[in-house]
Amino acid sequence: MSLQSMTGYGRGHAHAGDVTVQVEIHTVNRKQLDIQCGLPKGWAALEPRIVKLVQPVITRGRVTVDMAIDWSTRARARALQVDTPLAGAYVQRLRAAAKKLDVPTDGLDITFVAGLPNVLQFNPPAKDSAQVEAALEKAVRQALRACTTMRRREGRALQQDLLQRIDQLDQLVAAIAKAAPGVTRRYRQRLHQRVAEAGVDWSQADDRLLKEVALFADRADIQEELTRLQSHLVQARRLTRSKAATGRALDFLAQECFREINTIGSKANDHHILHQVVAFKTELERIREQVQNIE
Repeated sequence: MSLQSMTGYGRGHAHAGDVTVQVEIHTVNRKQLDIQCGLPKGWAALEPRIVKLVQPVITRGRVTVDMAIDWSTRARARALQVDTPLAGAYVQRLRAAAKKLDVPTDGLDITFVAGLPNVLQFNPPAKDSAQVEAALEKAVRQALRACTTMRRREGRALQQDLLQRIDQLDQLVAAIAKAAPGVTRRYRQRLHQRVAEAGVDWSQADDRLLKEVALFADRADIQEELTRLQSHLVQARRLTRSKAATGRALDFLAQECFREINTIGSKANDHHILHQVVAFKTELERIREQVQNIE
């Protein structure tokens, strides 16, 4: 199984009785799981049900779930209600205001009153609510499947890219390991040259120079860092093929690789190795950017 991207989109719709529910799911990268639901007015109680459906499928990222409900003509007719007391209050207050203002009330007819806020209300009965919930579950599952398909498709592309970049990091580590044994020799040659340029006889300062070279060799030993780097890259390659969500683990390994390569650069203090260190950091930064979009 390949990696799964945090970017995806899925759409689903389902029917139940007189009700049709449409659901759209958008996902983008985020460190934690964050589910946001856009629900029609009066249906906020459905949010926990949606969250319960999403959580087992998506473990990381920002998830936006938008829902729309459409009723058949029969259902709308059954659910349509007139708030007669409210309409009467509107008419009474408007007539009183018209009398005070000395204006005619010719336009105060039923069509006008019906257009006033909350006079006409759409209140689906309880059995329609059950139909909405049934259709919602089907639509959400369908949207999740479509979204997951897109996330996996992009994840396969990310996996291929990451594996190629890890191969490049392996090559750079191998180049550093090959150059490492010559660090002390090159340092000794530079030190010998500076001593000669200063007009000092190397043989007269041999003990002190040998001690300096020995101390440098100890400080410049990067074998432990190279071993850890190689181990991190092996783990990273294994994680790209894991069935579990691996984004956080890959991000952690990338941080550890940065720490090790920084240590190598400062300890070796050798231009042959520093060139490889810079190239390693550049490629590793590209990996970290990619990892931010992996679940």
